[in-house]
Amino acid sequence: MEVDALSSSHPVSTPVENPAQIQEMFDDVSYDKGACILNMLRDYLTPEAFKIGIIRYLRRYSYQNTVNTHLWDSLTNICQSDSLDEGRLKSGFCSQGKSHSAASKWYTEDELDVRAMMDTWTLQEGFPLISIEIKGREVRLSQERYLKSKDPTQSASFLWQVPLTYITSQSSTVHRFLLKTKTDILYLPEEVEWIKFNVDMSGYYIVHYEAGGWDTLITLLQHNHTALSSNDRASLINNIFQLVSVGKVPLDKALELSLYLKRETEIMPVTQGLSELVPLYKLMEKRDMEELENQMKGYIVNLFRDLIDRQTWTDDGTVSQRMLRSYLLMFACVRGYQPCVATATELFRQWKESDGNMSLPNDVSLAVFSVGARSPEGWDFLFEKYRNSLYTSVKSRIKSALSISPLSHKLKWMMEQSLEGEVMKTQDLPYVVVYVSKNPKGYKHAWDFLRANWERLVKKFDLGSHSIAHMVVGVTNQYSTREKLEEVRGFFGSLREETGAGLRCILQALESIEENVRWMDKNLPLLQTWLDRQGPQARAPAPTGA
Repeated sequence: MEVDALSSSHPVSTPVENPAQIQEMFDDVSYDKGACILNMLRDYLTPEAFKIGIIRYLRRYSYQNTVNTHLWDSLTNICQSDSLDEGRLKSGFCSQGKSHSAASKWYTEDELDVRAMMDTWTLQEGFPLISIEIKGREVRLSQERYLKSKDPTQSASFLWQVPLTYITSQSSTVHRFLLKTKTDILYLPEEVEWIKFNVDMSGYYIVHYEAGGWDTLITLLQHNHTALSSNDRASLINNIFQLVSVGKVPLDKALELSLYLKRETEIMPVTQGLSELVPLYKLMEKRDMEELENQMKGYIVNLFRDLIDRQTWTDDGTVSQRMLRSYLLMFACVRGYQPCVATATELFRQWKESDGNMSLPNDVSLAVFSVGARSPEGWDFLFEKYRNSLYTSVKSRIKSALSISPLSHKLKWMMEQSLEGEVMKTQDLPYVVVYVSKNPKGYKHAWDFLRANWERLVKKFDLGSHSIAHMVVGVTNQYSTREKLEEVRGFFGSLREETGAGLRCILQALESIEENVRWMDKNLPLLQTWLDRQGPQARAPAPTGA
């Protein structure tokens, strides 16, 4: 959604005129948004109905060329008889259609026009912001394009058919409502304390709860956060911080919501919280604002300190628990949380003394490697293991650890070797450059490298390729000063058409920096004041590393 929130985004279905434009179509919008809107449709139709439609589509058009409308038509009127037999799945679903509250309205007299609905999602760029206001039993709905640009002419004509889902304080049953107009009113059977839209984050839209709606949900999270599913909690975290970016919600309200995370234990809201909070201090790193940056780091580490301390340095637990452990320990070690660093340092010492033969738990190896890569000796030892390892997963973890090392000369050498393609694969170069660009000791080197080697890069990876776009956006999207904006604009503005002038990723990069500048101008004083009010918990010892 980050790219799709920019005015430089494009529809999922769009015409192309040259090879570079064809390459550019294979981007996050085409793949990630395409998957998201299909998942939204699957959830709205119900998985059973969606599966029947997909089977019909695959059988009807096997070994043929197809267009979007063939898929939408296959997902419409699934209970009508045709020459195809979807078997017991279809007959069983359709015979029970009237008893399925989630789907029955679409399979009886009030048929859903899937094509009309999905055309609004594939033939126009962007996504909707749904504003909600509760007045007694009335829920007043309105939609507008969520756009980080301040130009109202770029959003006035947009309209989606939005398949809304919601639960309330009085009912955990998932209710559905199709919003086809700019505004509408939904009537509830009874008054409610709170309402939560976009159940389990299944929809491709952002929700704004007006007239005290956010205050009610924040109170719910602070006193009884498990009343909502972990996905619903994660979506509230995401939505409120995205609303800060477009001026719908003040930053201090979003930060107030984040305070509940001290009691959070589930992977989705924890990782969502980190993905919203960490970029705030990453913007400060590129402005050399060390004191405020360390305040923000201290606040985040203290927010998750109890959860970090409960993690074991093993591979025990469910898949979600293991993913959370790996994520948290890596975060804590890189930010210099001393208990984590001490354990990782000792494990790295033991692993190094065994010449890499000691078996490290997979879940903690990246954290251990990242701490080991801080010293020249550790970095060299890891690189040797990278060269000799036969396991792609191990090489990937070591490569990530090497690229977040504070050793500047090693970071530059790593990018240069990736470009040459002898001791490191050239195909890894885009990811190495972007990793280095996120490193406070490496971001200047990454930008210098991109400029100095631009013509070689576009020859190796082709104009419009995902690799070029990944580097352009990844290296620049945390800049937040007007000076850096002009520097980036000046470099890309000097390019000729054959070397990349006019690439969509360049427009996206410039637009992202402009948004960062606006965000910092508006919110930096608010952030400073809010952190000062938090007192000691936002004044932990300065962490080190990325």
